[in-house]
Amino acid sequence: MSAAQTDSPTPVTVRAVAAPGQPDVTPALHELYAGFEQELLVPLWTEIGDLMPPHPRSRAVAHLWRWDRLITLAERAGRLVPVGRGGERRAIALANPGLDGHPFATPTLWAAIQFLMPGEDAPEHRHTQHAFRFIVEGSGVWTVVGGDPVPMNRGDFLPQAGWNWHAHHNQTDRPMAWIDGLDIPFQYRTDTQFFEFGRDRISAIERATPELSRSERLWGHPGLRPIGVGHDRPGSPLLAYKWEHTDRALTDQLQLEKEGHGGTVEPGHAAVRFSNPVDGSDVLPTVRTEFHRVVRGTETAPVRETGSSVYQVFDGSGTVTVGDRSWSVTRGDLFVVPSWQPFTARSEAGSADSDSGALDLFRFTDAPIFEALRLNRFQRDA
Repeated sequence: MSAAQTDSPTPVTVRAVAAPGQPDVTPALHELYAGFEQELLVPLWTEIGDLMPPHPRSRAVAHLWRWDRLITLAERAGRLVPVGRGGERRAIALANPGLDGHPFATPTLWAAIQFLMPGEDAPEHRHTQHAFRFIVEGSGVWTVVGGDPVPMNRGDFLPQAGWNWHAHHNQTDRPMAWIDGLDIPFQYRTDTQFFEFGRDRISAIERATPELSRSERLWGHPGLRPIGVGHDRPGSPLLAYKWEHTDRALTDQLQLEKEGHGGTVEPGHAAVRFSNPVDGSDVLPTVRTEFHRVVRGTETAPVRETGSSVYQVFDGSGTVTVGDRSWSVTRGDLFVVPSWQPFTARSEAGSADSDSGALDLFRFTDAPIFEALRLNRFQRDA
């Protein structure tokens, strides 16, 4: 046995294998690889298939979470688990089965159902992770961001860039659940995260329940930017994107299509992207958010993209296919589309299960990261 093999253990393992393109397996090769292990070295020729595959091979897998099961467990947690300093939030994260039990929906995205009981407050804190809330059902909770109370109602999308103080309060006699999305896995893997506790209680003024937040009154007017207020921080200054505006935009796209004009992604498929009113960029530096409406009987063309996505069915029903997996989905269900796996959706919605009569899908993705690094790639099949 060589001196290298008798030294302290090493986490590196380099295996000699008899395979095309690999060196002949000899005692000298074993000794060379033992030296690599001891010095914490890994030769490219033994790893190139994993490190440089011909296309993305995500460890994350396509997976579906049923809303009725999530909400049932969240309600049970509401009776058993307190909300307070330490645990901070009654948030239950989706754990992709391909990611070794980590509370990550994809390698870069966190998704969780958060549940707040009647009269409860979630204490104030801040973190560098960029976040949003999307409301699939319910009302009566206000999130307070930087002292600005923002109402949360069905269909509303509420972005919140990192390092903003925020708390929540439920002013009703009913519990409420919503979906949180954050870039926690991305910041976790890149060692960039910071977190800080805030006040245990917000002020009486912050416990107000206005119909519109201050941010909406300043920034929520289409095509109009306030001159007297600047914004040089990351993320959108508009803290709530109301469902009524999203719904109208999608409805108008499809109506224009019926009239013979352009505007939809493809026949029967309308879509909008939530954007920053300052410059039209994504609402968050690391997360893109969209809303898609697919008319009954329409099947979208297969799409592949680098990066990953999480979808929530806002309304309606249909069949979604991710890679070789297909599921029937209904309101509230969540599913993951890993990098470069083809995705299609077929709408089977109607007036009985959808207010719009279509399959409505909320989507968030890590696209801004890959576009900034020039690693984005998109393919739509005919």
